[in-house]
Formats: sequence, structure tokens, C-alpha cells
Amino acid sequence: MKAVHTELHRSHDPQFFLVRGVVKRTTEQPERADRLLKGLKDGRHQLVEPTTFGQGPRARIHSPEYLSFLSEAWDAWTALGDAGPEMIGNIHPVRHAATYPTHIVGKLGWHTADTAAPIGPGTWAAACAATDVAVTAAQMVMDGENATYALCRPPGHHAYRDMAGGFCFLNNSAIAAAHLRLKHERVVILDVDVHHGNGTQGIFYARPDVYTVSIHADPVAYYPYVWGYAHERGEGPGLGTNLNIPLAIGTGDDGYIQAMDLARKAIESFAPGALVIALGLDASEHDPLRGLAVTTPGFRRIGQAIAKIGLPTVFVQEGGYLSDILGANLTSVLAGFEEAR
Repeated sequence: MKAVHTELHRSHDPQFFLVRGVVKRTTEQPERADRLLKGLKDGRHQLVEPTTFGQGPRARIHSPEYLSFLSEAWDAWTALGDAGPEMIGNIHPVRHAATYPTHIVGKLGWHTADTAAPIGPGTWAAACAATDVAVTAAQMVMDGENATYALCRPPGHHAYRDMAGGFCFLNNSAIAAAHLRLKHERVVILDVDVHHGNGTQGIFYARPDVYTVSIHADPVAYYPYVWGYAHERGEGPGLGTNLNIPLAIGTGDDGYIQAMDLARKAIESFAPGALVIALGLDASEHDPLRGLAVTTPGFRRIGQAIAKIGLPTVFVQEGGYLSDILGANLTSVLAGFEEAR
């Protein structure tokens, strides 16, 4: 399996992370990619540089106002003269009878769902590069590759059409799916991150052409708390094309594989032409944000279960944070997929 990657991700180096009122350094650091690259090397995957696709694929998913905000945000922030080293909103209006703001501080609050997506001088460049990685991987599958892997950083599945959140700015998995739609009538996104893919769900919630499935730690006690429940099934034309499978905190390999079987059957009934895997490795028993307890052999079983779905597949890297086992878990899930394919 070929893997798409660019070093441009390093321009995004966030520091701020608020955890239960305590400010810590974020776990979404450039070193994540180094450990994932080690996993790709151990799996003997060929690295490919991305093609630059420009704004088009991003504009299929994200609003013009949001893309304009992200592209201009840092210059507007530094022009304030007394602003901090990262952009972190201090107002989140949640859109109740609200007017779109013109001031950068207001725009920052409008376009961020939480404080977990600080914007720095290189965030926009890194986020754009990540979408090029995802679209390149999708294009390779459209051109005949059976499966590809996109090492996207920053991740994307918490990003809505016009809001950043949860370390995410541009929704790489959604952008890859929209690109695949140029060839396939129906596409499915299967999110196996420990956190619910709330941004992805929001983007496609009323669309019948992209089926969104998410297996994640129960949001009753885990981020994002207010999205990811089993009763959320889509709306309007998209009713029935969203499936959430929340798992009890601490669920291990066997429980996760049972959820994968349920997801596979639902996906088969939708009859899609291609599959995007929003690949979170943070379901690991060793992840610093631990919510589930999947072992390294368990990730191999997850890869095998994905292969059984039997579709052209694009793996898009989502979560999976700094731990000694991160690279090994990536090697394991891709190896499981390849041996079962």
C-alpha cells in the first residue's frame, strides 16, 4: 500500500491544550508524524509526495467565509499588536440569533467549537497540505490503486463546514470522500477514532450520498460529549445515512470487533462504491487520551475487518497521540488489511 505524506505538516506546532481547567501542552505535536512514519517504514510502505490540488476540494466541503477566515486569521491576529502566541477564542456564540462578526476575535469564536484547535502562524499552510495529502490518496484509488494511506496532520474529523475544533481545521476525511464522489455515486466514511467524528457527521447529516459510520467511546463521558449518540441517524434526505456505535469506556479488542461487524453489515446494505477510513489510532490501550483499550494485535484485527468490506479504500489519518506504541499500531492495522485483502 502506498502512503502519501508531506513534511509541510511541521509548520503547525500548537502548544495550548485545556484539560479540565488545566493548561497543558497539546498531544497533537509534529512528533506524531515521525512516529507514524516509523510505522510506515516498518511496514515497508512506499512514500509518495502529494499533488497540490488548490482550493477546489476544500471548497466542496467548507464554507467560503470559513476558508477566508482561516487563510487570513494569523495576519489579522498579529495586527492587533497585543495578541498572544496562538489564536484561542474567548467567545463561542453557538449561533443563537447571532450576526456574523467582522472583528478577528469575534470571527475566531464564531469559527471554533472549542479551545482545542489553537491557530498559529503555520496552521493554514499545514491544514491545506493535509487536504492535498488526502485528495492525492483518493485520486490514486480513483486511478486504480486498491487502497492508499494518507498521513494527514493536522487531523480533520472534528472540523465542521465552518468550525474548527478538537485539533482539527479542515476535514480531510470529508474532503477525500467528496473527491471520490466525482467517480462513485455513493461513498462511505467509517470513522474508527476513539472520538466521535462529529464534524464529519455534521457535514453529511442531510446528504443521502455519503454514509457516515463512527465507532467511538461513549460521548456520555468522553469528548465530544454532545454528539455521537446512537439516536443520531441523519435528517431530511440524509435520514438513515448516519450510524453511531458508541462503546463503553475501556472496551477492548473483542467488543470493538463486534462493533466492526455491525458497521460492515450496515455499509454493505448501503452499497457504496468506495470507502474512506477515518483512521484514529487513539482507541489504543496506551493512548494518552485513553478511552478504549484496543491492543496492537487488536488493530491488526481491525485492519482485517476493514478488508472484509471489500471496497476501494482510502485510509485518512485522524487521531493517535504520542505513545511508544503509535507507530506499531499503524503497522499492525495496515498489515491486517493487506493480509486479509
